[in-house]
Amino acid sequence: MVAGTVSTASAQTSTSEALPSVPTVVVTGVSDGERIERSSDSDTISLLRRTPGYSVAQAGGVSGLPVVNGLDDDRLKIRIDGMEITSACANHMNAPLSYVDPSQVGAIGIVAGVTPVSAGGDSIGGTITVKSESPVFANPGEGTRTQAKIAISGRSVNDGVNASISASAATDATSIGYTMAYARGHSYEDGGGDRVLASMYESINQSAFLAFRGVGQQLVLRAGLQHIPYQGFPNQYMDMADNQGRFANLAYTRRFAWGDLEAGAYWQTTDHEMGFFSPERPGMMPMNTHGRNIGYTLKASIPYEHGTVRVGQEYHTFRLDDVWPPVTDSMMLGPQTYVSVNGGQRDRVAVYGELESSHGANWASLFGARWESVRMNTGTVQSYAGDMMDTRDMMNAGDADVAAAADFNARDRRRHDGNLDLSALARFTPDADAAYEFALARKTRSPNLYERYSWGRGSMAMSMTNWFGDGNGYVGDIALKPETAYTLGFTADWHGHGDASWFLKFNPYFSRVQDYIDVDLLGSFNPYMLMSADGAQLRFANHDAKLYGVNLSWSLPVMRHAAFGELRFTGKAAYTRGARNDGGDLYHMMPRNALLTLEHSLGRWASQVEAQLVARKDHVDLRRIEPVTGGYALMNVRTGVQVRPNLRFSAGIRNLFDKTYADPLGGEYLSGLNAYGGALRPLPGYGRSFDIGLNATF
Repeated sequence: MVAGTVSTASAQTSTSEALPSVPTVVVTGVSDGERIERSSDSDTISLLRRTPGYSVAQAGGVSGLPVVNGLDDDRLKIRIDGMEITSACANHMNAPLSYVDPSQVGAIGIVAGVTPVSAGGDSIGGTITVKSESPVFANPGEGTRTQAKIAISGRSVNDGVNASISASAATDATSIGYTMAYARGHSYEDGGGDRVLASMYESINQSAFLAFRGVGQQLVLRAGLQHIPYQGFPNQYMDMADNQGRFANLAYTRRFAWGDLEAGAYWQTTDHEMGFFSPERPGMMPMNTHGRNIGYTLKASIPYEHGTVRVGQEYHTFRLDDVWPPVTDSMMLGPQTYVSVNGGQRDRVAVYGELESSHGANWASLFGARWESVRMNTGTVQSYAGDMMDTRDMMNAGDADVAAAADFNARDRRRHDGNLDLSALARFTPDADAAYEFALARKTRSPNLYERYSWGRGSMAMSMTNWFGDGNGYVGDIALKPETAYTLGFTADWHGHGDASWFLKFNPYFSRVQDYIDVDLLGSFNPYMLMSADGAQLRFANHDAKLYGVNLSWSLPVMRHAAFGELRFTGKAAYTRGARNDGGDLYHMMPRNALLTLEHSLGRWASQVEAQLVARKDHVDLRRIEPVTGGYALMNVRTGVQVRPNLRFSAGIRNLFDKTYADPLGGEYLSGLNAYGGALRPLPGYGRSFDIGLNATF
């Protein structure tokens, strides 16, 4: 672990090992309480909820957006088995982590703040790494080894059902396997018993692998399909009417006399539809998006007397088409196809080098540099009216979109960014009971395609570009500059040893972000043309900003008794602030929060009592009309028992006292605007839920 990282308290051990090559916290070998949650959650993003500084911006049931130390979404690098998947949606409904079910995750890790250059570029907030279950091979002479897993769980708050099955067969040189996961939920209820409209979802994920291994080498081919027939987004103007993803991924590792080689290549494609599908939010406005990711990675690790040298080269290309077909007989949505993004291109080429060294018994260091070339371009666009200014245009402010399209098409849309990342990390271990980590980094991120190339200026068109859930409308800026973050981090790690071990981690951080991509206010509008609701028209714009805060995590033994079992107090706490240098708070800053857990284990039983505490959110982004939310405290209880060596049962209650509250990062409750009086209000959180789960292995 290095300075600037954050960790899952109950999953980590406190050791004084040297700096790891990719210093992530992995949720493997997790506590029994985490296994219970893992079986009942439908969104992979929830697996990191115990990580200090980590929070979730609520979206669809399987499409939450991660936030780490106040930086979210595209500011985080997310890799799934080495693949980089870009959201192919102006609302980021198909965020990268939505393409993998929690049951398909073998390990998930996070590096926050000061990330080593080998952990990825084109990000300023950190890296989230997801790995599927590793292929299992038979031992020499064992013959064929087979195994299977089945899991099923349910949640009462949304009548949710999660089910998964996996099976594999292997010899000592070949392994083959298949997994399928299904998740479905109706619209959930809040603490007052009211249905949160348009929050239902259904998701199906399938994947298969074929692996070969020989002396010092392994080759793994993975392929898979995802289908989300529908997913509601109560804090967006639209819902996901369909999403289909396909991928193929090849990974090769080999050990040579000089060191290790890792190589990978991948292809991923998405066909995405936004629209309306439910009587809870009726309408007609099709929006179709096609995205394609292709890339490869090469990495060599070369040990030397005092450490390891790493060099690597990466390539990633993303293609995007986003069109809105006309609606027959509509006076607003036609007569032509609205072309939002026409052949959008974003190509990245990166090279990096990294040196990890030990300096005697007490010091270790990690230095790295990474250079990325980012090229972007897109074709010409058109509004619903094409290039004609007729009566139909005037009825939906189409004249603004026609003029905006003409201006956009007349501009040079090619852009090239040269981005330099630098990282320096040091670890001092004075004795076996403490470690201190210091870190400094320069990290860069170029704008995404929507930040640069969204062009519509009508209120309706602008509101269709929004992954923030705030009810506002956005337009891009071709001239945007890359974000450059200078981050300083420090971590103090005090810990004990043995069966009664404890740890306490203290992690303050500070980031100064040059050309942070925020917004400028252009005007205002009324969502759904309701005079009682206010929305802002915003343009993406560069502004300098700063973010700072502190994370705390701990695990302390309370009792250890042969007859009564073991009792342990674990938890995390975080404070984050973000502000623009020219005044005003940044959007989506989580208020002060803590997660306090009392864990008990006795034989085959493991239980938890958990308190989730969140302070009032009153530092809000006034430009986005971000709502103030009240503080709240939620209680969760859960238990699990290993009935047999291959059979586990779990049960729990979330929000035990059915507390009514608003998620500070939930945005606006747009799907309920008409049903609940025509005034915007924060998205309500989940009410009480009774959860059960069953896991079996064969």
